[in-house]
Amino acid sequence: MISIEPKEISPAKLQSYLQGAVAPRPIAFASTMSQTGKPNLSPFSFFNVFSSNPPILIFSPARRVRDNTIKHTLINCDATREVVINIVNFDMVQQMSLSSTEYPEGVNEFLKSGFTQIPSDIVKPYRVAESPVQFECKVNEIIALGKEGGAGNLIICEVVKIHVNETILDENGDINPEKIDLVSRMGANWYSRAKAGLFEVEKPLQTLGIGVDAIPDFVKQSPVFDGNDFGKLGNINSLPTNEEIDIFVKQNFAVKGVLSSDDVQKIHWKAKKYLDNNDTLSAWKLLLAKGI
Repeated sequence: MISIEPKEISPAKLQSYLQGAVAPRPIAFASTMSQTGKPNLSPFSFFNVFSSNPPILIFSPARRVRDNTIKHTLINCDATREVVINIVNFDMVQQMSLSSTEYPEGVNEFLKSGFTQIPSDIVKPYRVAESPVQFECKVNEIIALGKEGGAGNLIICEVVKIHVNETILDENGDINPEKIDLVSRMGANWYSRAKAGLFEVEKPLQTLGIGVDAIPDFVKQSPVFDGNDFGKLGNINSLPTNEEIDIFVKQNFAVKGVLSSDDVQKIHWKAKKYLDNNDTLSAWKLLLAKGI
């Protein structure tokens, strides 16, 4: 067994040990609004429930390890003292991950990640319609835990209204763990699905994904694709060129056969297979091949 003193390793390595060992962690999908009325949406896995009477949730937007900057969520919570914490299930995990892309201030992550923003009843931040449970909260207190990169900021939230999708309830009106199908964060790219075990989601932090709002309507309106497919398609920093698409088609006999059929749904199902195998670039090449 190795023994480590936190101050003897880099903040990034320390964070890796902590996140890899203290897991799985629930995800607070936090919706906030700036003082000028601009919505913001971002996930945080330093999160849990700490009291039921009063109902208190706490999440912690940490200072960025790489450059010691703070996140828009923290700025907005400090300024407005309001937040909506949306719960994340498997059906929305890829879009949720895409929303963590560090888009410039003022970019609406609801649009970029393809989520539906709906008004709250008491607080100003929007709720995520696709989330199975949404907590409207007032911010009671913010406690800064340090001033260096990696330092957390405890946002202590009091729940003022709860919204629960009836489809996740059992016959007694309680939340059914299989129906809610929760996911949680592990270390690195790993997540845990409560009823199915571990899976990976590629981090979108190194580049700015084009976003779900940039996906053509003929794809978004297809009955073949779901929200997780859209999240993967939006998590690419640029579309393939016509030359790249042409080479892909010429080198792939099976793709030629699918395209020659003129069966749109058949093409989409083939693209979905690529997405299921985490080959997003090939899925895009196939989807765009008809247009060149």
